[in-house]
Amino acid sequence: MNAVIEKKLRLTTSAMIASIASDGQRVQAAPFGKALVEFAANRPDIVGMTADLGKYTDLHLFEQAFPERFFQMGMAEQLLMAAAGGMAKEGLIPFATTYAVFGTRRAYDFIHQVIAEENLNVKICCALPGLTTGYGPSHQATEDLAMMRAIPGLTIVDPCDALDIEQAVPQIAEHQGPVYMRLLRGNVPLVLDEYDYKFELGKAKMLREGADVLVISSGFMTMRTLEVAKQLEADRVSVAVLHCPTIKPLDESTLLAEVRKPGRLVVVAENHSIVGGLGEAVASLLMREGVMPTKFRMLALPDAFLDAGALPTLHDRYGISAEKMNSRIKAWLA
Repeated sequence: MNAVIEKKLRLTTSAMIASIASDGQRVQAAPFGKALVEFAANRPDIVGMTADLGKYTDLHLFEQAFPERFFQMGMAEQLLMAAAGGMAKEGLIPFATTYAVFGTRRAYDFIHQVIAEENLNVKICCALPGLTTGYGPSHQATEDLAMMRAIPGLTIVDPCDALDIEQAVPQIAEHQGPVYMRLLRGNVPLVLDEYDYKFELGKAKMLREGADVLVISSGFMTMRTLEVAKQLEADRVSVAVLHCPTIKPLDESTLLAEVRKPGRLVVVAENHSIVGGLGEAVASLLMREGVMPTKFRMLALPDAFLDAGALPTLHDRYGISAEKMNSRIKAWLA
């Protein structure tokens, strides 16, 4: 009995910082760091910057490859963003990394005033977005999209897996203007290679067709949605999955065309608060264009300060696990 309890306690502790990969799922290590090193090899204007979190945002690989182009700013996120803006003014392309809570909540005014207002070419890549850590509200960036969507001219990317990140890095580097990318770090799942997927900045991609449900998703929730779609297939429920990695600007034409197809339940699934994220962005678009789906639902985190704990437990508690998604979609169809 004691051995069982001890094992459960160890699982709970480690799972607070665990990878979001399921047991047995294919993963790639540090896709962001590797992609940035590969791209920067022929681009001396790329610099890497972090606020004491190089190892925990996979930027340490860039430091090892290009130590003369790596800048450790210490635990000072406002300084990080201000310095990145200054480097961009000199013609460099800074990739600035930290945790999403620190990059958005602590440094928001510097991003708004120093970087975005002057349309500077800074790429802000932030780990631990939404509910990807169990360390409570101090580390859970469940409102980052709501904050960053409000900044004019800021492009926002929420990749699904390792392939999405690898392909997004060179495209956001080539994009002229500021970018905020939610970052999955460490051992990142690999799923989109099974769907002949290619990332295109500003474009949503249909990963599978379905006649009963259309799920519009971003980030790792696309991964979860694909899993649920396969489960529901066994119950003769046909689920279409539209992956929307660019949150701003939205691929409005693709979204409208898919939602206009009659007879489907439309669900927006995201790893973010129900307030101000992809769901509200899609709902606003549909209202403005007068497009009314048969049913529209949002599957997101609650408007609340979330608990600390093991990630699998929290995902289940707050409705973004595959099991909870499955049951909620079935209930909405009924």
